[in-house]
Amino acid sequence: MARHQRSSILRASLVGILLFLSSTVASAQQNKLVIFAAASLKDALDAVNAAYQRDKGRATATSYAASSTLAKQIEAAAPADIFISADLDWMDYLAKRNLIKPDTRTNLLGNHLVLIATVDSPIQLAIAPNFALAQALGSGRLAMADPGSVPAGKYGKAALEALGVWPAVAGRLAPAENVRATLLLVSRGEAPLGIVYQTDAVADKGVKVIGAFPDDTHPPIIYPVAALANSASPGDADYLAFLKSAAAGRIFENQGFTVFQ
Repeated sequence: MARHQRSSILRASLVGILLFLSSTVASAQQNKLVIFAAASLKDALDAVNAAYQRDKGRATATSYAASSTLAKQIEAAAPADIFISADLDWMDYLAKRNLIKPDTRTNLLGNHLVLIATVDSPIQLAIAPNFALAQALGSGRLAMADPGSVPAGKYGKAALEALGVWPAVAGRLAPAENVRATLLLVSRGEAPLGIVYQTDAVADKGVKVIGAFPDDTHPPIIYPVAALANSASPGDADYLAFLKSAAAGRIFENQGFTVFQ
């Protein structure tokens, strides 16, 4: 991706974060439950939150971004009540800093990692050791979330390393700030291939799945959830219980997530 494109995405992201932080202060004043959640959860969690409001009569305000970005915002005292991460590491990061309520932490969901292309792409690949990923890119780049910090990128790098193809593509990445930004790069045709979660691929009709990465090529994709230590909301426990309910479970499963009991 061109440098000016990356700069535009970064500027837009920063503006969005600032606007959301302003809105969360207002939301807190209005007694809304404020949730920080991994970007890959957006479609499913929006539906779950709508069901929660219908059933419980309480509104929510949700910020979606990379788990790393959200964890850093929480560390910087951003006003939030609930954190749902796309991996264990960023929840551990907050736990080590005493920023979550440890007795509320639980593993909520699982996911799978897939390789995607634009819906009309002629590319065909079988994901296997030493598969021809670099050749399939042609003169293009591989879209993936930043492998240095974002969970989807870390999982993707691990899978490519396990399959022996990371060295061939490490210098040919189109890094994105989160998995939904990765999805957009492929959907718009700015990158011929990308690595996202299975649930993201379902959410965009402009892409198709080329293949799924074997689960044993990367750490298990686990979404932990916890209430935050600085939350004074009396609705924390009620919301966390709803996330584990059968009604929420059906929504998550319909979006392609694995639900942990």
